[in-house]
Amino acid sequence: MNLLDSLGSLRSLTAGPWIYPVVATSILLDVFLPVLPSGFLVITAATAAASATAATPDVPSLIPLLLCAATASVLGDFLAYRLALRGGARLDRTIARSRRLSMAQERLGTALARGGGLLVVLARFAPAGRSVVSLGAGAAKRRVEEFLPWSALAGITWASYSVGLGWLGGQWLGATWFSAGVSTLALFLVGGLAAYLIRRPPEAPAPAS
Repeated sequence: MNLLDSLGSLRSLTAGPWIYPVVATSILLDVFLPVLPSGFLVITAATAAASATAATPDVPSLIPLLLCAATASVLGDFLAYRLALRGGARLDRTIARSRRLSMAQERLGTALARGGGLLVVLARFAPAGRSVVSLGAGAAKRRVEEFLPWSALAGITWASYSVGLGWLGGQWLGATWFSAGVSTLALFLVGGLAAYLIRRPPEAPAPAS
């Protein structure tokens, strides 16, 4: 496949207004099904947007794509939070059986109580971290005003980074599948770093002198 064929196939996948509801649905649902390729879809659409010219009005536009991704991210987080908030004893038992969920719930509660909700932002990039944090916040009965502003910041940051990666990759490497793959790899690397920072145990406070 030559460069023009590759570019054409990328455009054909993302052409038309239907790409926005597909991206939004994927992002909305991947808080419950983390295997959905929402990040790849956002990056692919943004990569195609990098090739936009007056002769290609059918490629995605960056601003609508960014708004679509950020809004769907925040809405998905809020739905998961509300479901966990109303989950009752059954959800509490499920979380108690999961060491990962229990630790996330404890760390999240401490972080939010201290105003350190940047944990929510980090978790948005980590694999399945969004699910763990959103469900953990609801199960821990955190107030919506403690969780939602940080969720909004996380959604905007993640969407901006993903769209920016795709667009820059398309500018530097061309609007091709190779460019989309390189940008997706960069997103995964940041996700791995975020997962490491989240899992790292907090430093013990220094003893009083």
